Amino acid sequence: MDVFNDLGQGILALLTVQNILLLGAGVLMGMVVGVMPGLGPSAGLAILLPITFTLDPTGAVVMLAAVYYGAMYGGTITSVLINTPGESATVASTFDGYPLAKQGRAGPALVMAAIASFVAGTIGAVLISVAAPATAAVAATFGPPELFLVVILGLLTLIVIVGKNRLLGALSALLGFGLATVGIDIGGGQQRYTFGSTELINGIDFIPVAIGLFGVGEVLHTLWRGGHLERLGYFSVSSRSKGFWPTRADRRESRGPMLRGSFLGFLVGTTPGAGATVASLMSYNLEKSISKTPERFGKGAMPGLVGPEAANNAASAGAMVPLLTLGIPGSAATAVLIGGFLMWGLQPGPLLMQQNPEFAWGLIASMYLGNVMLLLVNVFCIPAFASIARVPFRVLAPIILVVCVVGTFTVNGSVIEVGIMLACGVLGFFMRRYGMSPAALVIALVLGPLGEETLRQTLLISDGSWVVFLQRPTSVVLLAVMAVLVAVPLLVPHLRRLVRARLEAVGRQRREAEQPEPRDRTTV
Repeated sequence: MDVFNDLGQGILALLTVQNILLLGAGVLMGMVVGVMPGLGPSAGLAILLPITFTLDPTGAVVMLAAVYYGAMYGGTITSVLINTPGESATVASTFDGYPLAKQGRAGPALVMAAIASFVAGTIGAVLISVAAPATAAVAATFGPPELFLVVILGLLTLIVIVGKNRLLGALSALLGFGLATVGIDIGGGQQRYTFGSTELINGIDFIPVAIGLFGVGEVLHTLWRGGHLERLGYFSVSSRSKGFWPTRADRRESRGPMLRGSFLGFLVGTTPGAGATVASLMSYNLEKSISKTPERFGKGAMPGLVGPEAANNAASAGAMVPLLTLGIPGSAATAVLIGGFLMWGLQPGPLLMQQNPEFAWGLIASMYLGNVMLLLVNVFCIPAFASIARVPFRVLAPIILVVCVVGTFTVNGSVIEVGIMLACGVLGFFMRRYGMSPAALVIALVLGPLGEETLRQTLLISDGSWVVFLQRPTSVVLLAVMAVLVAVPLLVPHLRRLVRARLEAVGRQRREAEQPEPRDRTTV
């Protein structure tokens, strides 16, 4: 019952003219960012974060959360219309969304994607209302040893983020740790890597790093691959259209994928590091595997669009659970959000929902109202947003660069931070170019200081003994989870090879058994 009371108070706190306007502005800006190929939620949040510094924390996070899930859907528009995902989470939407547009069914595809986003976002908001308090209650019992292990657990999830090349992913994380050590040593008070600069005494600010890596870095990478030379055509929702609204058959065959994608996406989203990309691809594979007509997938099957769309939007809600309750960013976008929390003097983690309930429940409540606004904007403004996809990147690139420079300078009025932002932009380009992970760097940068602080506290409590991690039941459980997390990526390839070898052996035996026995030749 307390959950519903807290949620009701959060909704009432949002029902002000200012917050409703901020919610609407966040949804609109998020969708604009989403339809710009090469950007996405991470870059959008990083670029727009300086705009929120003049707002109160609740209004600022409501706006940024609206940008977050608005950008999640905005990428779907370009995925369907021009076969260009706005960001990685909408890659699966191109598989059947673009074929539907080529058939003249772009309108029904975009409307069904909007409905799936609304349903999944609402289900995710309901689940987070239940899951977040329960998780926070358990996490509130954590001491410094448990918090340090939680940080390490969050860093181990980089195994999922970095993909196949774990060496480059580990190098990306080490770069993040290196940037996190700049400033004052919290133990001895000495300056570390400041090179005599008074502006670096407090460390490297999160904002210029995030804007550089995700904003400038994406622009440079797009220019390098020739994005400024491309002339992308698009399928208008009105041209060659066979009707704007979905048919009864579309709605009927989309109900199951919508619900399955919502729950699957939320569960995957709560796993730090998995994110919406993994959720959307898992949903697509699930729908194709259980479909009675799998041959339609890839040729314009509505379930192949609706399932991944529901999954990636539910995953964006699920990623809020570890963010609010454990202080662990579940994705690159939530890593930018956690940086914003720290800027406003709020420490995400076990005590956030106890010490700042109006903030936490205001954020959760904004997801309910934001999904309603997102649905209205999507359905009635699809043609307008689709036209943004026609703007040449050579026009968008300088605008984005100017916004990045101005946004970075307005935070603290520091020219050095502008230089750091531009340097991180070049770094972000080379990281993308050579397969490194900007997301791993960002998460390491955010979690590094917290890990250092909690480790020092743990060793002070135990007089320097590491046995303290084995003396507390919760620590032992977290160590076991970490062992599983390390072992699974190492064991799965071997198990897959064993299963494949076993299946090949069984198939070979079956073929040998089915071959006819050779006839005996007798001499007449």
